[in-house]
Amino acid sequence: MIKISLFADQEREAKLNKLGDALQVLEQHVDFQALAAEVDRAAPRPGRERGGRPPFPTELMVRVLLIQQLFNLSDEQMEFQLLDRLSYQRFVGLRSSSQISDRTTIWTFKERLIAAGASESIFEAVNRQLAKHGFIARGGQMIDASFVQVPKQSMDKEERGIVAQDAMPADWTPAKRRQKDTDARWTKKHGKSYFGYKLSANADKRYKLIRKIKISTASEHDTLHFDDVLDPTNTSRDVYADKGYVDGGREARLRSQGWRVHIQRKGHKGKPLSEAQERRNRRIASPRARVEHVFAGLAQMGGKVMRSIGLARATLHLNWKAAVYNLQRLSYLKEARIEAF
Repeated sequence: MIKISLFADQEREAKLNKLGDALQVLEQHVDFQALAAEVDRAAPRPGRERGGRPPFPTELMVRVLLIQQLFNLSDEQMEFQLLDRLSYQRFVGLRSSSQISDRTTIWTFKERLIAAGASESIFEAVNRQLAKHGFIARGGQMIDASFVQVPKQSMDKEERGIVAQDAMPADWTPAKRRQKDTDARWTKKHGKSYFGYKLSANADKRYKLIRKIKISTASEHDTLHFDDVLDPTNTSRDVYADKGYVDGGREARLRSQGWRVHIQRKGHKGKPLSEAQERRNRRIASPRARVEHVFAGLAQMGGKVMRSIGLARATLHLNWKAAVYNLQRLSYLKEARIEAF
């Protein structure tokens, strides 16, 4: 016989807490009010001159986008889950509300950030919060890049040529233009083709937290973004990277600036690596591999593919993805009682 209870909601919430609700763990360690304030500073809330329903609080929308990135949900799926899922409703503060943030509200909030040039605001705000907890960049830094794929575009040879020149075919209708990603590019690595964008990232060796990122089209070479993601605030001068970042001139410059450069060497046709170079590569491999754990964490949240169109939305999407990874990592460090020192 099914038991009917007037306190079913409270009983279910108690069971959720006992089983371990990851969102409630985040709630304990993250100052969402401070994150919302930073977002509002970078992208002020729209005025009410035209009337209409007031927008949802920024903190609520920050929480919605955090869930969306953490569980890799589309705007439509996010709307459904907010209607259906108790833990999501509780986390964003809509447990007792008859209204929820629908797909249009979520899309509008993200467009507000893009229009204000505030795509990076959440990532920067999260990193400031990491510093307040004492988790500054330590132990050296690891630099690497990963492809983020988007749906392949169906275009003929002539259309591809026009798009490659950063233009659009004149016969494309406005509706078709909205559905074509003209920023994404093809590239090939290890014999496999990729279409989309590239995320270059710097993670510190001590805590495996992402410190700096750079988003570009997939065709741009990794080495072009090395200086963009180099973190001068790390307490150690050690820099680790794989053989894709070999550049003799840059390495000499970095050493003259006091950096200890650990970049793996690569052999060339007719000029294989010496035994000493092979041993050096193996020594670098272990500490450098820690950055792969970071990209694996992003991949678990759907960080290897995107549904959005265009570089501007890719930049927003990947900044939020990196920010959410850092918040999740912060919660782990706090729960595991790993000291910030």
